[in-house]
Amino acid sequence: MLDNKIIKTGSNEMELVDFRIFRQGEDKVYEGIYGVNVSKVKEIIKIPVLTELPGVPSYIEGIFDLRGVVIPVVNLAKWMQIKEPESAMLKPRVIITEFSNIFIGFIVHEAKRIRRINWKDIEPATFSGGQGSLDKSKITGVTRIENDEVLLILDLEGVVEDLGIYTPRTEIDYGNLEKLSGIALAVDDSSTARRRVKEMLQKIGLTVVEARDGVEGLQKLNEMYSTYGNDISKHLKIIVSDVEMPKMDGFHFSAKLKENPVFKDIPLIFNSSLSNEFMSEKGIQESGGEGYLVKFDANQFFSEIIRIIKEHEQR
Repeated sequence: MLDNKIIKTGSNEMELVDFRIFRQGEDKVYEGIYGVNVSKVKEIIKIPVLTELPGVPSYIEGIFDLRGVVIPVVNLAKWMQIKEPESAMLKPRVIITEFSNIFIGFIVHEAKRIRRINWKDIEPATFSGGQGSLDKSKITGVTRIENDEVLLILDLEGVVEDLGIYTPRTEIDYGNLEKLSGIALAVDDSSTARRRVKEMLQKIGLTVVEARDGVEGLQKLNEMYSTYGNDISKHLKIIVSDVEMPKMDGFHFSAKLKENPVFKDIPLIFNSSLSNEFMSEKGIQESGGEGYLVKFDANQFFSEIIRIIKEHEQR
């Protein structure tokens, strides 16, 4: 089991599992350096005995039972359409992940180490292309490591959604929803997630301002303060923030709000794929959030948003 509890809440740091995917070129082997947030990793194991599934794509190697939980296993290199080197040079491992309340294993060529990185040192992906079929839409950020090499932070949720293993639960009867008024600030580095949050908030009557990370979120708040002054909380009804974001993560963003007398009383709810209990505890008890949602359950989303806004209005 991996434990990342030593990182102080609001420190704007994260821990990454550094793993490698190798590609066989015409005359040499190329090394791809990737990372995934430790908070999504349950454990790293050798490849177990897998039960093959009929009629599934070749990159789904099969399933296995891990202490009573059936886990599908995806071969990342095959999914990325990478020509793999001979197996003798590889040290394959399965990274068992948990996010959005699902478990899935990813076969990688080598699990290297755990790295601690400050979110301010992580930049959004601005390149196109990559190894095999991988493009920037499946990379949440990039950072430099030793020897000026680039580590790519993989968007596992995007990968899983593409595979059809996980589908957001967004079905709901919008006609029965209570309607509200005012502004909501949606902070998320994923354009797909921001669009989904924006559409859902608009369904209950809110006007949505978007930000790509905590730094831009603070900028948007200052712009609103320039317009509304000390009455900002009468107009801005809620902030919906992701946790994992380049430059400034959600917990550090929340800490910045809570130390500012103008913004500290504006309710903030976290909306994240990080689904373990520890992250929920960090979000509410340590970071000052008024709720913690796991992406994307529409019924829970609307229930919590409406509850928090109405409770705040009654104070």
